[in-house]
Amino acid sequence: MRIATWNVNSVNARLPTVLAWLEAAKPDVACLQEIKCVDEKFPREPLESLGYNVEVHGQKSYNGVALLSKHPLSDVRRGLPGADSSGYEAEAEQSRYIEAVIEAPRPVRVGCIYLPNGNPLGTEKFAYKLAWFERLYAHARDLLALEEPFTLCGDFNVIPTPDDARNPSAWVGDALFQPESQAAFRALRHLGLLDAGELGGQPPGTYTFWDYQAGAWQRDHGIRIDFHLLSPQAADRFQSIETHRDARDMDKPSDHVPVVVELED
Repeated sequence: MRIATWNVNSVNARLPTVLAWLEAAKPDVACLQEIKCVDEKFPREPLESLGYNVEVHGQKSYNGVALLSKHPLSDVRRGLPGADSSGYEAEAEQSRYIEAVIEAPRPVRVGCIYLPNGNPLGTEKFAYKLAWFERLYAHARDLLALEEPFTLCGDFNVIPTPDDARNPSAWVGDALFQPESQAAFRALRHLGLLDAGELGGQPPGTYTFWDYQAGAWQRDHGIRIDFHLLSPQAADRFQSIETHRDARDMDKPSDHVPVVVELED
């Protein structure tokens, strides 16, 4: 089973690019982030025509996540459990998480994540990021207790280590590179989740995001912020990981590229 995660940075604005990549790469499951549309405006029909079942948790103009699967989807959850405790906007106003069981011959649960950015520092947005991380931690702990294969994948908006940035010094004042953000990501990992990039031996410099500004793509000033975190049961089925860097060179690209893991059927 091939499971892709991709922050598409507006699914309707980049629909031809998204469709072209899906047709070429043929993932069994695709987790899309930052779709930037309400459910009713999601381009369901062209994606269903490629053979995907579609579940959406959208929002007008911002955020939004979607799950596409060649297999039936069950036990669909929209939004993380737990009330928002940061004081910054209700979960209902920020659509950042969708989860479902992929009913393949060997089922796997998939959680699609668009974690808050958290900028600028010193504002309620950074507090919201950390509070959201706490809720994700609690949910991941509950999922691990089920002892089933799952991946939590998506745009985590965190640069875990200096090796995950071409130019770490450029990110010192950014919420993605703060010690608190890195500690929250480590805590999630320490629950027992495994980074598919590490399992697959991807080297430093395997970036997933390049800003549109300042020639970041042309200068390879990238960062790695898109991840698959696998439960032990999913890690036992891990076969490979691919970061589709060439997608950044497609017509009207996202600033992120797809990351695809393959699990044994």
